[in-house]
Amino acid sequence: MEAKNRKRFMLFTGSANPALADEVAELLGVELGKVSRKVFANGEISISFQESVRGADCFVMQSHSDPINFHVMEQFIMMDALERASAKRITAVVPFYGYSRQDKKGRPREPITARLMGDLLLASGADRIVSVDLHSSQIQGFIRKPFDHITALPTFLDYIGEAVDRPLTMVSPDTGRVKLASRYARRLDAEVAFVHKRRSANEANVVAALQVVGDVRERHCILIDDMIDSAGTVAAAAELLREGGALSIRVMATHGVFSPPAADRLKNAPIDEVVVTNTLPMPADIRDLPNLKVLSIAPSLSATLRAIFKDKSVSSIFMGENV
Repeated sequence: MEAKNRKRFMLFTGSANPALADEVAELLGVELGKVSRKVFANGEISISFQESVRGADCFVMQSHSDPINFHVMEQFIMMDALERASAKRITAVVPFYGYSRQDKKGRPREPITARLMGDLLLASGADRIVSVDLHSSQIQGFIRKPFDHITALPTFLDYIGEAVDRPLTMVSPDTGRVKLASRYARRLDAEVAFVHKRRSANEANVVAALQVVGDVRERHCILIDDMIDSAGTVAAAAELLREGGALSIRVMATHGVFSPPAADRLKNAPIDEVVVTNTLPMPADIRDLPNLKVLSIAPSLSATLRAIFKDKSVSSIFMGENV
């Protein structure tokens, strides 16, 4: 008896962001795997794969978008089904990693939910995890299996090179993102500035921006962050930049979460353009923003999945910046 040693690539998607999965599949030249899904009256999720996955290298793509707990659970169930169906390897592709902001204890008796999320992904059957621009790179250390942390940096660099005038200042919306702003500034020969802010210890998404540190007067400024949630941080920072004499103000973030009242804040803030990637689907009220630009992360994701399947380097795709 002789078995052929041929690898088989299979890509599946949850219900969170099928448009992104379709684009990735097209770039890879494959069809999305057939999945039957239904929700019972009490909210329980049922998953059934409509083709054999035995011995296949399976990739399950799911962004942890609203409603986040439903989409997280859907991905867990899909991977559990694949493991029980004898998939050879299961890779959890999580363009937006849920609960990533809860990566450490800020006060007594708090959970570290980002670690819990990693444990649950592995317990559900994941042999490997792929994610884009984590809120904190330390989350990789929570996972005892391979974790490919890719970045939208090349995507944003290409856009900045084509669309943004000089002189340029990369602005971190807080002290925690100065390193990120510096990575961009190094590639673009730009200056770096940051906003000193105070966040409420008792209320989520309540921020007071205090002052800008750095040279922004008569310069084109880009506020760079990993995500825009309720937009309180970037709206307050944009006001300070305008007062400081910035020529133009752009906001760039990998993940457009856009929780209410983000749309209203972005409409009323002195922001010339909001640039995000499609790691998350755009809420209806955000799609109407006239200054919204959505860049596709699909080329980076497809290149990463191809490299993983062929056992090739992922870091070479991202100029060594995927750390």
